[in-house]
Amino acid sequence: MSESAYDYVIVGAGSAGCVLADRLTEDVRSTVAVLEYGGSDRALVIQMPAALSIPMNSKTYNWGYRTEPEPHLGGRRLNCPRGKVLGGSSSINGLVYVRGHPLDFERWEDEGATGWGYANVLPYFRRAESFGGPVDAYRGHDGPIATSRGPKVNPLYDAFIEAGRQAGYPLSADLNGEQQEGFGRFDMTVKDGVRWSTANAYLRPAMKRPNLAVVTRALATRIAFEGRRALGVHYRREGRDHFVRARREVILSGGAINSPQLLKLSGVGPAAELGSFGIDVIADRPGVGENLQDHLEFYFQVASKQPITLYGHTGLFARGLVGLQWLMRGRGLGATNHFEAGGFIRSGAGVRYPDIQFHFLPMAVAYDGSALAKEHGFQAHVGPMRSKSRGWVRLKSPDPAEPPLIQFNYMSHPDDWLEMRACVRLTREIFAQKAFDPYRGAEISPGVDCMSDEAIDAFVRDHVESAYHPSCTCRMGSASDPQAVVDPQTRVIGVEALRVVDSSIMPSITNGNLNAPTIMIGEKAADIIRGRDPLPASNAPFHVAPDWEGRQR
Repeated sequence: MSESAYDYVIVGAGSAGCVLADRLTEDVRSTVAVLEYGGSDRALVIQMPAALSIPMNSKTYNWGYRTEPEPHLGGRRLNCPRGKVLGGSSSINGLVYVRGHPLDFERWEDEGATGWGYANVLPYFRRAESFGGPVDAYRGHDGPIATSRGPKVNPLYDAFIEAGRQAGYPLSADLNGEQQEGFGRFDMTVKDGVRWSTANAYLRPAMKRPNLAVVTRALATRIAFEGRRALGVHYRREGRDHFVRARREVILSGGAINSPQLLKLSGVGPAAELGSFGIDVIADRPGVGENLQDHLEFYFQVASKQPITLYGHTGLFARGLVGLQWLMRGRGLGATNHFEAGGFIRSGAGVRYPDIQFHFLPMAVAYDGSALAKEHGFQAHVGPMRSKSRGWVRLKSPDPAEPPLIQFNYMSHPDDWLEMRACVRLTREIFAQKAFDPYRGAEISPGVDCMSDEAIDAFVRDHVESAYHPSCTCRMGSASDPQAVVDPQTRVIGVEALRVVDSSIMPSITNGNLNAPTIMIGEKAADIIRGRDPLPASNAPFHVAPDWEGRQR
């Protein structure tokens, strides 16, 4: 068995792992090794934003996880794609850049993540970002992650935003700025027409440094301990076993599925579960793999009376032209993720901040491309942001190559059904506004017969899908909290020289897509690991509807 040694060993080159690889190697005195089970991200289908459904469905780039039968969704098994490639899920995701609502991070502090309130995390969002829009207290302009807005060429984007205004909702000039609530333009992680993953933004520049080693096709199998101190990581590559020693720390950045699995395989987790597989217990942490959270969504689809949707570009020849224009000039329909407009609203009076998200798409099609459009149409992806349902990730086998068991327990809380019904009815109202009169055809899905609570519930049960935001399985909290897995310094509680830095440490899920907050976690954790003073707290204000207690909009 070969052996090597570095100061830090990072497991996973994903949205947080690439950030850490870059920031930790800024210190030329520190050596860093990154273990990634996937391979290169240079394929054109990854780099072309509009091709997002291809890597998402590829066995080469996606771990291909599926849930156990979900008891409240008729026993359906849902897809749970996770990036298995340099850049991780930032290389296969939908490229939507949403930071979350400021009150999400205030809630994190209440849940025990001291020092992770909005004033503390906003400076790290800014440090990470290079935004082409106006300079203000919210957006960053010289960071690695390029964020941009689509050209909004299709008139349906403006129709959606205007319909939101006509329905009585506010407009927001910047959904990642002072006011998330309302309708506006979405940001995307695209630079000069190319997907700007964390591999492109952070890892590739860092790989030019002599103090960084990136090992691909490396399956981490176990963390080695001496007593309670993590010594390094065993991994398997090309049929051979290897060991990489960490002189200072091991950092897990495998994400909400893989990080708890590796902790458990290494003896950190619920003692009874580990014992059932004959795994020696290093630290009995019952919260490892629990508290699994996600966003569910459905597609509200409407036929278009005008042939202006992306359906006109789905033929083989038309797609070839789109690809050629992108290859030659980095422009056109291939250079956007097509989620260029969206919004956040509250489901009812008494909800303090938005709990429903919309992604608008000028085509009627499944997000992952599994169901092709059959006619000109448009759709909103709609779903609640703060489900009360909780799931888990548990071992299926002590074999590291065996996928874990994943159970989200979707829709297991009665409030989830109330919120989903509100999603259907409020979306139907928005599409009924005058702005859509020139375009609105028949309602394709859920359909005009889906009106009663019972009909909506049946539709939801049969058609909701994951928005692919698994999180919170190694949640951050007070060291005295038996359910917490890491403390606010990202250290695994009960052991030494071991951290987790990825979306799994979120105490609770944030509003919207998770790539942006995961990058922020990597940025803030890098300063903690390096022993640097945190960036100065921000005093930027944020919007909360003044009449939220009595009005829905």
